[in-house]
Amino acid sequence: MKENGRKKAQKTQGSETELERILSFLPFMRALRLFAAILLSLPALTRTAHGQEHHHHEPAAPAPATTSAHVPPDPPSHLMGPMSPAEMAEIMAMDDAARFGSIAIDRLEWREGNDAIGWEGSAWYGGDSNKLMLKSEGDWIDGGADHTRTELLWDRVVARWWSVQAGVRHDAGEGPSRNWAAIGVEGLAPYWIDMEMTFYVGDAGRTALRFEGSHDMRLTQRLILQPQLEFNLYGKDDVDRGLGSGLSDLEAGLRLRYEIRREFAPYAGAHWKQRFGTTADLAAEDSEVEFVAGLRVWF
Repeated sequence: MKENGRKKAQKTQGSETELERILSFLPFMRALRLFAAILLSLPALTRTAHGQEHHHHEPAAPAPATTSAHVPPDPPSHLMGPMSPAEMAEIMAMDDAARFGSIAIDRLEWREGNDAIGWEGSAWYGGDSNKLMLKSEGDWIDGGADHTRTELLWDRVVARWWSVQAGVRHDAGEGPSRNWAAIGVEGLAPYWIDMEMTFYVGDAGRTALRFEGSHDMRLTQRLILQPQLEFNLYGKDDVDRGLGSGLSDLEAGLRLRYEIRREFAPYAGAHWKQRFGTTADLAAEDSEVEFVAGLRVWF
């Protein structure tokens, strides 16, 4: 009996010890369960916070506009019948041979040296490939024109950047007037150089060659510096007009213009002219340097 009681006491004591051991782990298990719950809730918390931030930074979507019922247009009162391709191109303004025109005054300037007004401009009318062109250049000094040049040319595009020009030229101003037949080329040379070169044949066996080149150097979108070079050669002397054979004169200019609009640009700069040979002997001065101020317009 005593032995059985002792065994029961030991068994009871062992059970109490095991229970105490299990109870001692309960706080740790609670903490573990709490930590696991926090980990499982983190994605949901992150999505909620991101949604709140996105909602805070983005403006609210505008309320849907009230739409009215669609009202169809009236049916056409005039039905278009069959037409040829030419008629369709004319109606839809798709003809790439349409005629249009332009007027450009490249230089209209006051020159400080001899208080003269100088000009150079052109006007043309035609299509993409063929144009009728009028060119004019000259000086107005002491109430009269001085060495003006007027050309009426037919312009025909022969390459992507080049055209051939042929027509007539009329010189007026100081001395007797002269008429010439003209043929030449005009276009855009490499490095964006605008170039003209024309050969002339006049009466009494006169011949001439004129070259002009310029380049627009864009300092900004509106400020452009333009150097320009021009020279004239003649086959024989024309004393009545103050011109000698060979290289007659060389002109160079440097003009800085500001494009208020592309079509309207005031400018200022310098113009230099050098005469050679008989032309220099017949002129009062063989060299001139002038300050210029003027306007460039086109429409």
